[in-house]
Amino acid sequence: MVDISLVTILLPSFCGGVLILISHLILGRQVLNRGIVFMDLAVAQIAAMGAVIAHIMNKALESSHNHLQETFKNGLETVMPFVFSIAGACLISKLSRHAATELEAIIGCIYILAAACILLVLASDPHGAEHISDTLGGRLLWIQWSDLQIPGLATLALLAGLLVMPRLLAGKLFYPVFAILITMSVKLSGVYLVFTTLIMPALAISGRVGIKSWITGYSLGIIGIGTGLMLSSLFDYPGGASIVVMMAVACALFRVIVKSPATASP
Repeated sequence: MVDISLVTILLPSFCGGVLILISHLILGRQVLNRGIVFMDLAVAQIAAMGAVIAHIMNKALESSHNHLQETFKNGLETVMPFVFSIAGACLISKLSRHAATELEAIIGCIYILAAACILLVLASDPHGAEHISDTLGGRLLWIQWSDLQIPGLATLALLAGLLVMPRLLAGKLFYPVFAILITMSVKLSGVYLVFTTLIMPALAISGRVGIKSWITGYSLGIIGIGTGLMLSSLFDYPGGASIVVMMAVACALFRVIVKSPATASP
């Protein structure tokens, strides 16, 4: 028998995961086509670095109770991740034109540099380990319906833009759009789940085209999100990590059972 109260608790998390998946499968296929697989990790980590720096700056303002300074503190937490991620995406866009053969290696270096900076900035923070855990694993299990409003509008804007301009993401505009959506996703789900939803379903349907490929990709992602959340609730496992594992299982089984056109024998 289905526990209605459990379903009610997990429904915002499930919808949040599906909302992230909707845009991430689109972006993930672009990432694979462009050969910049680690870009999402790098941009997500840069966005997380912006959030951490905003947190440190806010701590410096904690002694003040001035209304304007409180507003400034809230603005920092919202704006800084976007500023950092868009700047990082624009840097990668420039590098894609001037250092194409070394791009993946450079993106990997950017990722590890951002991760190291987070560790250094939080080294003296007593809650540093908690912030790092939230950055990587996310807080998908604890999101509320109100947390999905702005990401939902951003996803609708992406879908509407693609409907009007099907090649919207084919040019340079891909990078800022990618940065904005990734930053929103990191806040909801963490770096691990961002990478997972971007790459795993897209990789599972690599070489496939047409509406069936999209249905398959979204189905695999939804299976991973649903079973991961159930595993998390039943055994008290971290939500983000559970989804990562279950989505990996679903996508790997699909690739093993159903041969990709790219690898099938002629």
